[in-house]
Amino acid sequence: MKFDAEKEANNIIEFIRKYYKENNLGGAILGISGGKDSGVVAALFTKALGKENVIGVTMPCHSKEESKIDAKLVSDYYGFNLINFDITNVFDTFKDELKNLGDFTLQQTNNSDINLKPRLRMSTLYYLAALYSNLMGKTYLVAGTSNKCELFVGYFTKGGDSVHDISPIADFTVDEVIEIGKYLKVPNKVLFKEPNDDLSNQTDEDKLGVKYKDIAKYMENPDEVEIEKRKKIEYLHKMNQHKFTIPTYRR
Repeated sequence: MKFDAEKEANNIIEFIRKYYKENNLGGAILGISGGKDSGVVAALFTKALGKENVIGVTMPCHSKEESKIDAKLVSDYYGFNLINFDITNVFDTFKDELKNLGDFTLQQTNNSDINLKPRLRMSTLYYLAALYSNLMGKTYLVAGTSNKCELFVGYFTKGGDSVHDISPIADFTVDEVIEIGKYLKVPNKVLFKEPNDDLSNQTDEDKLGVKYKDIAKYMENPDEVEIEKRKKIEYLHKMNQHKFTIPTYRR
C-alpha cells in the first residue's frame, strides 16, 4: 500500500492538538540539528500549535557551522523562534574536571564523550522548557525527534535523545519521515541531507554498519534482507534492548 504522507501528517497534527488540549499544555521546545527528523517534527508542531508556540534550539558543541545554518533554514521557513545555546564550554569544563580522576586516552573516553553531548543537550532543553513555561505562563513540552528505524536498532543515547515528553515520528521509518517532510515542504537541503549525529564525524549509517532502508525492510519482512545485513540488524536490536526498559525488582 502506498504511503499517504498527507493523511499521516494530518493525523500527527491532530494527535498533537488533542494531547495538548486534553492536558492544558501550551508550547513545544525541541533541538534543531539541521537534519530531517528535527525539521519534520518542527514543521508538525508549527502546524499543530502555531509558530508562536514553538521554540527551536541549536546546541553546538564542537560542531560544524553547517548544522546551525541548516537549522535556521527550517526556522526561517516556518517562522518559529530559534535560540542558539552553545554548550561547548560546559562540555569542556566537564572534560577538565575529568582530569582529576586520571589521565585517560581519547580512545578510552571516546564513547563517553559522544554520549555526554546528547545528555547535555537534553538537560538544556528541559531547563529551557521550564524557563519558558514560567516566562510565558503556559507549559512547554520537550518534543522527541527519533524515528522508527533508529529506535528499532537502539540508535539513541540513554538519558539523552531518548528523553522527551511527546514523540510524533517514532512510528515512521526514515523514508516515511521524508515523505511527510516533502508534504510539509521542509527545505530540501535539510530533508535530503545525509544523516549524521554531529557528534562523531561519521554518518549514522557508517556508525550502524547498515542502511536505514535495510532496517525498514527488515521490520516489514526480515527474509527480504541479505543474511549478513539481517544478522547485523538483529544484533543491534538485541544488544540495545536494555535501553528500553529499566529492570525493577518487585518484592
